[in-house]
Amino acid sequence: MDGYYAWMLVATALVLMMTTPALALFYGGMSRSKSVLNMMMMSYVALGVVGIVYVLWGWSMTFGEDTAGGLFANPFDLFALDGVAWDGYIGVVFQLTFAVITAALISGAIADRVKLSAWVVFLPLWVTLSYFPIGHMVWGGGFIAEHLGAQDYAGGTVVHINAGVAGLVLAVVIGKRIGFGKEPMRPHNLTLTMIGAGLLWFGWYGFNVGSIVLAGDSDEANTAQFMSETGLTFLNTTIATCSAMLGWLLVERLLHGKATTLGAASGIVAGLVAITPSCGAVNLLGAIAIGAIAGGACAWAVGLKYRLGFDDSLDVVGVHLVGGVIGTVLIGLFATTEHAAASEDGLFYGGGLTSLGHQAGAAAIAILWSGVMTAIIGLAIKYTLGWRVSDEAEVEGVDFDQHGETAYDLHTGLGGGGKPATSVLATSTVPVTDSEGANA
Repeated sequence: MDGYYAWMLVATALVLMMTTPALALFYGGMSRSKSVLNMMMMSYVALGVVGIVYVLWGWSMTFGEDTAGGLFANPFDLFALDGVAWDGYIGVVFQLTFAVITAALISGAIADRVKLSAWVVFLPLWVTLSYFPIGHMVWGGGFIAEHLGAQDYAGGTVVHINAGVAGLVLAVVIGKRIGFGKEPMRPHNLTLTMIGAGLLWFGWYGFNVGSIVLAGDSDEANTAQFMSETGLTFLNTTIATCSAMLGWLLVERLLHGKATTLGAASGIVAGLVAITPSCGAVNLLGAIAIGAIAGGACAWAVGLKYRLGFDDSLDVVGVHLVGGVIGTVLIGLFATTEHAAASEDGLFYGGGLTSLGHQAGAAAIAILWSGVMTAIIGLAIKYTLGWRVSDEAEVEGVDFDQHGETAYDLHTGLGGGGKPATSVLATSTVPVTDSEGANA
């Protein structure tokens, strides 16, 4: 038991690190230099807002007494953790970190153009109406758990499909960045992105392995089986990510002629996303297959925003929605009760179409619920508070407009009138572009 609590403390800290600093660095590096601070702030603010909300009514809505036909639990049943034993707090904090990173993931889809105040209003509304209900339906014994029994060990539906759909809806509601599709909007600092990807991979062991441990039986009589499942989850998370990175780079090379560092970082995240729901349900070959499929499919899917005309700034839809759907549905093919902790076998292991139907149904419900709730919240904010900064602020930089700061003093100094001054480099007679490729 002492080892159980010790590991869950470590796992919780690892998942917390996934939002700050890992996701903040990953997204910050992918942003343009004039909005990197704002992008990182969105992750930090998500931690502050969602953390408080989760303790007050989030845990209760997810794991409290069912009150709406399996859709969500009573927010007042365990309000402010009333009735939760002190030794249950570790589970609360662990789940809190999941809610935080799910909300923070959405920010990547709306980078470079959103007011911080609108984001602060969006966060508590979205986790209340979308995250907590889906969490209850999947993990809290609600509708999906009761009627479908779909397997989702660490958040394919609750986290990644949920956030990916929300990102897509907000990208459409808020609209495109100025110059999208006409000007280069490349990452300004891939070094930060690579560091962030590495930290995400490291923290993801808390995400996946911690979920298996928290859901398992810590009774010493079951130690052998418990350790076996934990080891498999750890290894599956590793090899699926390796496979996805290689799959992404292969498709990228075939489509564009180059295997890029951004592709490697994105492939890592795609693999982690896809193995999240299936980490305890598949064997090693299944993990490799899921990773490879997700890596290749997500590498192709990130280009859909140009074909379909929505501005998903940092590829939340292509990685988290597509990767989440792939990881969730493929459990129906690769799950095995013989060598993993699956509750039912997939199609390739003699289980027929039952598991596949359950997994597809769970994904569909998550897509529908998140889409509707995000649209309601997004439109309400759009026509009241307003989402976007002014056109002038967007062109000059969200960082200075929203925070009065710039990430790099060598890029812009603070001039008179409270506006960024033209940099020394920009006075050169040689045409200069900023680090995103757009005119400085």
